[in-house]
Amino acid sequence: MNSSRFGPLAGLYVILDPSVGPSRSLGDILKDAAGAGAKLFQYRNKSASMKEAYVEAMELRKIAAELGVTFIVNDRCDLALAVEADGVHLGQEDLPYGDARMMMGAGKLIGLSTHNPEQVQEADRLKPDYIGFGPIFKPGSKRDHDPVVGVQGLREIRRLTALPIFAIGGMTVENVADAIKAGADGVAVISAIVAAPDVRHAVTGIVSRMSSSASPAP
Repeated sequence: MNSSRFGPLAGLYVILDPSVGPSRSLGDILKDAAGAGAKLFQYRNKSASMKEAYVEAMELRKIAAELGVTFIVNDRCDLALAVEADGVHLGQEDLPYGDARMMMGAGKLIGLSTHNPEQVQEADRLKPDYIGFGPIFKPGSKRDHDPVVGVQGLREIRRLTALPIFAIGGMTVENVADAIKAGADGVAVISAIVAAPDVRHAVTGIVSRMSSSASPAP
C-alpha cells in the first residue's frame, strides 16, 4: 500500500462538488463521510468566484483539520495555499506539474488527472503523489468528459506505473470492487456520495465493497 505523511494514498476519495448535491452543505457531507470512514477529500467548485471558493474551502478545511482527514483543492494552487490545504489536484489543462510543485512545496500532495496511456506514462515520469484515471464508466456529474476507458483500460494502465491510482468516473457501490480488482489503489467518488440520500450508508457500502475485493490482477 502506498503511503505518505498524510496516510495511505488508497481507498475512498470523496470529491465535494456543490453542483452535485445542492440540497446539503458540503460541510455536513464531509462530516458524515468522515464519520463513516472516508479519509481523503477534495473540494471542487468550477463556477464559484475566487472569494466564494475561498470562503467555502476555508470552512471545509477547518472541518477536515478537526476530523483529521486529508483535504485537497481541485485545480487552483493559489486557493490550496490560501486555505492551507494538504494539496492540490491538477487536470491536464491546469498549471504544469513542475510549476505547481514549485508553488506548493515538497510537503504538499499533488495529484494529476490522466485519461489515456500516454498521459499515465508522462505522469509516471513527473512523479506526482498519485494519479486519477478515467472516466472508467460514464460520469454522473459531468457531461463534457473524456472517452470512457472501462475496467480493461484501467487494467492496462496499471502496468505502466507504480504510482497510486484512483479510478474515477461513474463509480458506484455496484462497480467499485471491479476497479480495485483491476488494479486501482482507490476510487474517487462524487455523485454516489454527494448526492446520496444517506451519506453514511453510501460511504459504508462503498468502503465495504472495496475492502472485500480481491487483490489487484497482475
